[in-house]
Amino acid sequence: MAECAVTTVSEKLIDLLVHKTQLFRRVHREAKALIDELEIIQCFLKDAEARLEKGGMIDGVKTWVKQVIEIAYNIEDVIDEYLLHMAQSYQGQSGYLGVLSKTGEIRKRSERYGFKSLEQRSNSQIPNAEQHDPRLDSFFIEETELVGFDTIRNELVRKLVEGKSTRMVVSLVGSGGIGKTTLAKKVYDNEAVREHFECHAWITVSQSYDMEKILRTMTKKICAVAECPLREMDSMQELINHLRQYLQTKRYVFVFDDVWQIDFWKVMKHALPSNDKGSRIIITTRNDIIAASFKENSCDFVQKLLPLSQELGWELFCKKAFRYEFEGRCPQELEHLSLEIVKRCQGLPLVVAAIGGLLSTKEKVMFEWLRMLESLTYELENNPQLTSILRILSLSYHDLPHHLKSCFLYFGLFPEDYSITDVKLFKLWIAEGFVKEKKGKTMEQVAEEYLIELVHRNLVEASWETVNKSNRLCRVHDLMHEIIKLKAGELGFCQILNDKDSRCRGKIRRLSIYNCNKNVLDAIEDHGVRSIFFFSIENLPKSFVAGLFKKFKLLKVLDFSYAPLDHLPKEVGNLFHLKYLNLRNTQVKKLPKSVGKLQNLQTLDLRGTLVHKLPFQINKLQNLRHLLAVYFDEKVEFSSNSVRGIRIQWGIGSLDGLQTLTTLEAPHHGVDLMKELGNLKQLRRLGISNLTTENGRELCSSIEKMNHLEHLDVFAASKDETLDLQSISSPPPFLQHLVLTGLLKKLPEWFPKLENIQQLCLSFSRLHEDPLKCLKGLPNLVNLWLYQAYDGEQLHFEEGGFGKLKVLSLGKMYTLKVLKIDQGALPLLEELGIGPSPLLKEVPSDIQNLKNLKLLKIYQMPRKFVLDMQPGTEGRDYWKVKHIHSVHFWYRVEGDVYDIYKLGDPHLLEHLQS
Repeated sequence: MAECAVTTVSEKLIDLLVHKTQLFRRVHREAKALIDELEIIQCFLKDAEARLEKGGMIDGVKTWVKQVIEIAYNIEDVIDEYLLHMAQSYQGQSGYLGVLSKTGEIRKRSERYGFKSLEQRSNSQIPNAEQHDPRLDSFFIEETELVGFDTIRNELVRKLVEGKSTRMVVSLVGSGGIGKTTLAKKVYDNEAVREHFECHAWITVSQSYDMEKILRTMTKKICAVAECPLREMDSMQELINHLRQYLQTKRYVFVFDDVWQIDFWKVMKHALPSNDKGSRIIITTRNDIIAASFKENSCDFVQKLLPLSQELGWELFCKKAFRYEFEGRCPQELEHLSLEIVKRCQGLPLVVAAIGGLLSTKEKVMFEWLRMLESLTYELENNPQLTSILRILSLSYHDLPHHLKSCFLYFGLFPEDYSITDVKLFKLWIAEGFVKEKKGKTMEQVAEEYLIELVHRNLVEASWETVNKSNRLCRVHDLMHEIIKLKAGELGFCQILNDKDSRCRGKIRRLSIYNCNKNVLDAIEDHGVRSIFFFSIENLPKSFVAGLFKKFKLLKVLDFSYAPLDHLPKEVGNLFHLKYLNLRNTQVKKLPKSVGKLQNLQTLDLRGTLVHKLPFQINKLQNLRHLLAVYFDEKVEFSSNSVRGIRIQWGIGSLDGLQTLTTLEAPHHGVDLMKELGNLKQLRRLGISNLTTENGRELCSSIEKMNHLEHLDVFAASKDETLDLQSISSPPPFLQHLVLTGLLKKLPEWFPKLENIQQLCLSFSRLHEDPLKCLKGLPNLVNLWLYQAYDGEQLHFEEGGFGKLKVLSLGKMYTLKVLKIDQGALPLLEELGIGPSPLLKEVPSDIQNLKNLKLLKIYQMPRKFVLDMQPGTEGRDYWKVKHIHSVHFWYRVEGDVYDIYKLGDPHLLEHLQS
């Protein structure tokens, strides 16, 4: 992370020297000297961080690293202030001379600690302060303490001793502390496994492995000296040959624990012959990509380990915490606190066992339990019995390349257990400068690559949104969140200010303000803050907001989302460096004209605000990439969630870098504005509201020019207005999400060309022809919503249709009487929603053909329809779709919608029969 801070400053200096030479001429020599100095310091930083990862970081070195970071921040401040006050060039000049002097002092200080660059000294020379392998406890867990692994262990043992004679690789993958090593050891030590194989070896690989040493160790462990003599001068190729020749006739089992590099298997597989003797290889890793790289044959497989359930976590906790008393059971007075502690562990067996073991030595009183719960972060960092947990979980962080460390630490800005959408995360990372350009890819695409790597490393959890499934929700494990906060605090990366702690420590780049009072700004001495977020804020006085703009002139990111803000002062225009401004769900009514001065602004989020018209000056923002402004008005009769866009004056076509424009309100007789949209050829997402028949054709002409468009939302001006989208001859080739809300005389003829469409929503279309005939052949359609889209009496899902569809919702089909589903139709459907459809009075028996259906949702359906679904009701027992996990019934009561009961609940029968 420290190296990343220095790299960022170096890159900014180089960019200025290359692209802004004229402005920077007076300080050119000083800037070049700074770059040279920073490059040298980077070498020292690599060595310092390597020591930290090895556990050899002394307090003096930590202080030095923090000083380097602060100097880097000072340099960045001087650069940004120089750009902000270009007319006063002397400020920049004196500033550079000052920081150059300080930078030289920092390098001299590093030499006192004996640092050398990693090119000058090998990893083996880095001091190692570890007393023992932090994973040692995983090797010696008693059988009685093994919780949640019995079934997996037994299945793995069976595969090892009973499987095919082909060589098999089993990859155990999961986050740190999930139990990979423990499970592998229990399988490896199993008596049946030990007896079945002729050669056994357990090899701990670790992050800084030496392949030659590993090969030599393997040879010593399994080969008799006479059969496989070793010489010190043997090359890696000779060692591989020794092993291949010896193992060619043997049935062997190897465990490679803690694999971090994908290159490991590229070499190791040559030493382990596929000899058709039933040999087996087990690897443990935290990285999904590495696990996948071991899968070369059909018999190889990956076992993903998941966190323990709350019940299993509770069982393990009790076994550890109360093993010496209370017969292994939790006393009633400690039960509530114990459950909270287990919840904080979030299913990581290592953490549950360690904390339970520590509490087993404490007095069994509420005070001790409460102290553990409230000081868990402190205990992890300082308690000798728990510091190994911190080190194990931190290994994944230390293994990250420097550009991903910043992305990962960014989760420390958000509250514990907070989920953020991937698209918002990408915008923030880009605004912060974490994302580096790649030829042929947008910054957003590169940011997505970063996220995918963090997910594959099992550091970030990502799950699709339950509603539209177009965005992923990202979060980090609670304990990893604690580690992030510790790291971020050490490095000055970010800090959280709240009612309990409103003191700002040292030079901080990013702030999250949690429900603080109006005086919190007084505690922040550093004027170089770059990012500010607000969470759970109850009051934001105008004086506070004005003071914020006055004090922090170098802000890049400002997130007011959901804050009680009703006015954006004109001083916002002074934030020259601002790249991300989020006003989502605030009460702001209009934007000041000064927003036109925000020349670096990339993202403007106005969703859910009261801003319905943008000033003309918005067209000056040539760096704007994402303009989000949409409002759902539930009072409008047209729809339960009618969409209102934002009005933009002529000139929007000049913002040719826009990738997101949602949602633009089409003015009546606004043909020129629709035509102008054709200039926005970089758009990935477009939303248009208030569309009239008159504007439709011109919109079609513009859409045809948007070759990168992926997401299109179109909303008609009223329930009587027809969407005229027929004139598109060829839709955007990469279109994946399409929402059409309004009357359609018929489905556009270009629909069958939507080869990449994944999500399709047709609302209030009122079609007279069955739309399924046109839609069934779409090859990649996954989600389909039909909401008052068809006025016919029958929908027929024919065999072979909708081959990839997983989610289907049929809403407000008021005329629908018959729903037919052929055998072989909808083969992958997992979720089905029906209703209200008052004429559909009986449960379609064809639903039994949906072999993968897991969730059924019933909305406002007639009483008889629901009663028919109850097993045994009225003598009818055909409802036997056993693979359905759950059925939900939603009913509207006094304007609110409730999920009443689940299938088979006797109270549901009482309610419906009353």
